[in-house]
Amino acid sequence: MPTSARKSAVLYRMVMPEHICPWGLKARWLLWRKGYHIDDHRLRTREETDAFQAKHHVQTTPQTFIDGERIGGYDDLRRFFGLQVAEPGATSYRPVVAVFAVALLLAAAAMWSPDPPSARRLLGWLVSFAMCMLALLKLQDIESFSTMFLNYDLLARRFVPYAYFYPFGELGAGLLMVSGRLPHLAAAVALFIGTVGAVSVFKAVYIDKRKLKCACVGGSSNVPLGFVSLTENLMMVAMALWTMA
Repeated sequence: MPTSARKSAVLYRMVMPEHICPWGLKARWLLWRKGYHIDDHRLRTREETDAFQAKHHVQTTPQTFIDGERIGGYDDLRRFFGLQVAEPGATSYRPVVAVFAVALLLAAAAMWSPDPPSARRLLGWLVSFAMCMLALLKLQDIESFSTMFLNYDLLARRFVPYAYFYPFGELGAGLLMVSGRLPHLAAAVALFIGTVGAVSVFKAVYIDKRKLKCACVGGSSNVPLGFVSLTENLMMVAMALWTMA
């Protein structure tokens, strides 16, 4: 497509040493997915952000401009493209559907398992069931989870869809471990997401000294990022290595 014919958008988002706006990452990914060339303006200090907000009479970032017209924040951008936006206070059956769907999958996985009951099996099921239940908490509101996850996960910051894949990967690996089927696939998925997660949490908490909320039990939790999330990821790594062994 000729450069002159390409769709273009101007995006202003916060990218500071201590904070990268997750909605800015989502807005950039959405524009890219819709085929837009993005003029990405990074607001690197609080002063730059305040000056931008005062100039354009807005209170939040990110802000997207298309054809010289201000579209607004991430939710406004979704509406511009005709995508669904959850309104504050709107009712939803998604949490209930997620609970029963995961329960059904767990029951099916347990029935599919060829292994006889044993202490070793009990320990394996303990970790596998925990993985599935943690995935369930994320899937009840995956949008909130992904937003919180983008605050610290290193891979999701580079590839936003990974924030949506993570709970499905955790659930799939847990179900396969419960069933005892396709152990190498289950181990590979758990090892990958567990290792990336552990490195991301360790960097955010113990190297960068950032105080964030943990997305490990869903996007609406107030659990501090640190030991709990690190344990979740190390648990997956350990289970993956045990499965491969």
